[in-house]
Amino acid sequence: MDDRVKSLNTPEKCEIFAKNARERGRPDLALEANQRAIELRAEEHEAETTAEREALQAVFAYEEFVYKKNGKRTRASRTWQLIKRHGIIEAIERTVKRDSEPEYYSILVELGLEQHAFEAVILRHPDVFSEEAASIAQSRLKEWSAVGE
Repeated sequence: MDDRVKSLNTPEKCEIFAKNARERGRPDLALEANQRAIELRAEEHEAETTAEREALQAVFAYEEFVYKKNGKRTRASRTWQLIKRHGIIEAIERTVKRDSEPEYYSILVELGLEQHAFEAVILRHPDVFSEEAASIAQSRLKEWSAVGE
Protein backbone atom coordinates (compact mmCIF):
# COMPACT_ATOMS: atom_id res chain seq x y z
CA MET A 1 0.00 0.00 0.00
CA ASP A 2 1.22 3.45 -0.92
CA ASP A 3 2.57 5.45 2.05
CA ARG A 4 0.19 8.32 1.30
CA VAL A 5 -2.76 5.94 1.58
CA LYS A 6 -1.37 4.32 4.75
CA SER A 7 -1.25 7.74 6.39
CA LEU A 8 -4.97 8.39 5.82
CA ASN A 9 -6.69 8.11 9.18
CA THR A 10 -10.40 8.55 8.45
CA PRO A 11 -12.73 6.98 5.88
CA GLU A 12 -13.70 10.48 4.74
CA LYS A 13 -10.09 11.37 3.94
CA CYS A 14 -9.81 8.08 2.06
CA GLU A 15 -12.86 8.92 -0.04
CA ILE A 16 -11.47 12.35 -0.94
CA PHE A 17 -8.10 10.82 -1.80
CA ALA A 18 -9.78 8.12 -3.94
CA LYS A 19 -11.83 10.70 -5.84
CA ASN A 20 -8.73 12.83 -6.52
CA ALA A 21 -6.73 9.77 -7.55
CA ARG A 22 -9.42 8.73 -10.05
CA GLU A 23 -9.53 12.26 -11.48
CA ARG A 24 -5.75 12.17 -11.93
CA GLY A 25 -5.81 8.83 -13.73
CA ARG A 26 -4.57 6.73 -10.79
CA PRO A 27 -7.21 4.02 -10.31
CA ASP A 28 -4.61 1.96 -8.43
CA LEU A 29 -4.36 4.59 -5.69
CA ALA A 30 -8.15 5.05 -5.66
CA LEU A 31 -8.54 1.31 -5.05
CA GLU A 32 -6.01 1.40 -2.21
CA ALA A 33 -7.82 4.36 -0.65
CA ASN A 34 -11.15 2.52 -0.89
CA GLN A 35 -9.56 -0.52 0.75
CA ARG A 36 -8.15 1.69 3.50
CA ALA A 37 -11.58 3.26 4.12
CA ILE A 38 -13.08 -0.20 4.58
CA GLU A 39 -10.29 -1.17 6.99
CA LEU A 40 -10.77 2.01 9.02
CA ARG A 41 -14.54 1.55 9.23
CA ALA A 42 -14.09 -2.03 10.41
CA GLU A 43 -11.53 -0.95 13.03
CA GLU A 44 -14.22 1.21 14.66
CA HIS A 45 -15.92 -2.02 15.76
CA GLU A 46 -14.44 -4.40 18.26
CA ALA A 47 -13.65 -7.55 16.33
CA GLU A 48 -12.17 -10.29 18.48
CA THR A 49 -10.87 -12.49 15.68
CA THR A 50 -9.53 -12.17 12.16
CA ALA A 51 -12.74 -13.75 10.83
CA GLU A 52 -14.84 -11.13 12.63
CA ARG A 53 -12.66 -8.28 11.32
CA GLU A 54 -12.89 -9.59 7.76
CA ALA A 55 -16.64 -10.09 8.13
CA LEU A 56 -17.00 -6.46 9.23
CA GLN A 57 -14.92 -5.37 6.24
CA ALA A 58 -17.29 -7.40 4.05
CA VAL A 59 -20.26 -5.46 5.42
CA PHE A 60 -18.56 -2.17 4.56
CA ALA A 61 -17.68 -3.51 1.10
CA TYR A 62 -21.35 -4.45 0.71
CA GLU A 63 -22.24 -0.83 1.53
CA GLU A 64 -19.85 0.21 -1.27
CA PHE A 65 -21.78 -2.11 -3.60
CA VAL A 66 -25.05 -0.44 -2.56
CA TYR A 67 -23.46 2.99 -3.08
CA LYS A 68 -22.28 2.04 -6.57
CA LYS A 69 -25.69 0.55 -7.39
CA ASN A 70 -27.86 3.39 -6.05
CA GLY A 71 -25.51 6.37 -6.35
CA LYS A 72 -25.90 7.40 -2.72
CA ARG A 73 -24.47 6.33 0.60
CA THR A 74 -26.80 3.86 2.25
CA ARG A 75 -26.27 1.93 5.43
CA ALA A 76 -26.86 -1.82 5.20
CA SER A 77 -29.49 -1.48 7.91
CA ARG A 78 -30.90 -5.02 7.71
CA THR A 79 -27.41 -6.48 7.92
CA TRP A 80 -26.54 -4.25 10.89
CA GLN A 81 -29.77 -5.34 12.62
CA LEU A 82 -28.73 -8.97 12.11
CA ILE A 83 -25.30 -8.18 13.54
CA LYS A 84 -26.83 -6.53 16.58
CA ARG A 85 -29.16 -9.49 17.20
CA HIS A 86 -26.88 -12.41 16.31
CA GLY A 87 -23.28 -11.21 16.10
CA ILE A 88 -21.17 -10.64 13.01
CA ILE A 89 -20.40 -14.28 12.17
CA GLU A 90 -24.01 -15.45 12.41
CA ALA A 91 -25.16 -12.40 10.44
CA ILE A 92 -22.80 -13.21 7.57
CA GLU A 93 -23.87 -16.84 7.69
CA ARG A 94 -27.56 -15.91 7.47
CA THR A 95 -26.90 -13.41 4.70
CA VAL A 96 -25.13 -15.99 2.54
CA LYS A 97 -27.87 -18.55 3.09
CA ARG A 98 -30.38 -16.12 1.57
CA ASP A 99 -30.46 -15.47 -2.15
CA SER A 100 -27.74 -13.12 -3.35
CA GLU A 101 -28.25 -10.09 -5.57
CA PRO A 102 -27.06 -11.05 -9.07
CA GLU A 103 -24.86 -7.98 -9.65
CA TYR A 104 -23.33 -8.02 -6.15
CA TYR A 105 -20.14 -9.89 -7.00
CA SER A 106 -19.60 -8.27 -10.40
CA ILE A 107 -19.76 -4.79 -8.84
CA LEU A 108 -17.36 -5.86 -6.08
CA VAL A 109 -14.99 -7.08 -8.81
CA GLU A 110 -15.41 -3.79 -10.67
CA LEU A 111 -14.56 -1.95 -7.44
CA GLY A 112 -11.59 -4.25 -6.76
CA LEU A 113 -13.23 -5.49 -3.55
CA GLU A 114 -14.07 -9.08 -4.46
CA GLN A 115 -11.93 -10.41 -1.58
CA HIS A 116 -14.51 -8.75 0.71
CA ALA A 117 -17.48 -10.72 -0.62
CA PHE A 118 -19.28 -12.47 2.23
CA GLU A 119 -18.69 -15.76 0.42
CA ALA A 120 -14.93 -15.14 0.18
CA VAL A 121 -14.75 -14.45 3.93
CA ILE A 122 -16.56 -17.71 4.66
CA LEU A 123 -14.17 -19.69 2.47
CA ARG A 124 -11.14 -18.14 4.17
CA HIS A 125 -12.55 -19.12 7.58
CA PRO A 126 -14.48 -22.37 7.06
CA ASP A 127 -13.86 -23.44 10.66
CA VAL A 128 -15.94 -20.49 11.92
CA PHE A 129 -18.95 -21.00 9.63
CA SER A 130 -21.26 -23.96 9.04
CA GLU A 131 -20.60 -26.54 6.34
CA GLU A 132 -23.82 -25.43 4.66
CA ALA A 133 -22.65 -21.80 4.46
CA ALA A 134 -19.23 -22.90 3.16
CA SER A 135 -20.88 -25.08 0.51
CA ILE A 136 -23.16 -22.24 -0.62
CA ALA A 137 -20.23 -19.82 -0.67
CA GLN A 138 -18.06 -22.17 -2.69
CA SER A 139 -20.70 -22.92 -5.32
CA ARG A 140 -21.75 -19.27 -5.58
CA LEU A 141 -18.16 -18.03 -6.10
CA LYS A 142 -17.56 -20.78 -8.64
CA GLU A 143 -20.73 -19.76 -10.51
CA TRP A 144 -19.86 -16.06 -10.39
CA SER A 145 -16.30 -16.70 -11.58
CA ALA A 146 -17.62 -18.71 -14.53
CA VAL A 147 -19.93 -15.85 -15.49
CA GLY A 148 -17.04 -13.39 -15.44
CA GLU A 149 -14.91 -15.43 -17.81
